[in-house]
Amino acid sequence: MDKNTVREALLDHAQTVMMKRGYNGFSYRDLSELVGVKTSSIHYYFPTKEDLALEAVNAYSADVMSSIYAIDSSASADKKLDRYTKLFGRIIGDGTQVCLCGMLAADIESLPEKVRHAIQAFFRANESWLAKVLAEGEAQDTLDAGGKPEAAARALYAALQGSLLACRLFQTRARLDEVAATVRR
Repeated sequence: MDKNTVREALLDHAQTVMMKRGYNGFSYRDLSELVGVKTSSIHYYFPTKEDLALEAVNAYSADVMSSIYAIDSSASADKKLDRYTKLFGRIIGDGTQVCLCGMLAADIESLPEKVRHAIQAFFRANESWLAKVLAEGEAQDTLDAGGKPEAAARALYAALQGSLLACRLFQTRARLDEVAATVRR
């Protein structure tokens, strides 16, 4: 396996494991078994667990935000929200995982500061995008943010994150769909 492939495999598996178990629920030993390398090899790519978690969060964030920014800007606000909600549905995967940053937010007290800041930036970027869509939806009379798109975006994002947990708990995506319906006119 070449170096880039090993590194990418480590990042992919780290993201998946953290989406299922959180920061404190995995070790380099877990990754060594999944990727088929020695734990010392993992330290070559990621000297510390903090380094690995930060890189995993940054890669995840870049991927998710790229998907969000790829949503057709000419679409109506309610359609943008539908597409955004579908992105959250893809995060659920087979029903055993949640958003990486949402999962890690639950571990916030034990996270290194750099990882914490990266997660906060991810939340803020999502909330900012949602605030713009909600303001646009109010102007189009398709979405209701109660005249406070920033506050409504924070509440909606928190509800979407929470719905991922409920989807995982109850093994159904229905709860995710219900959240987006709360801001429709």
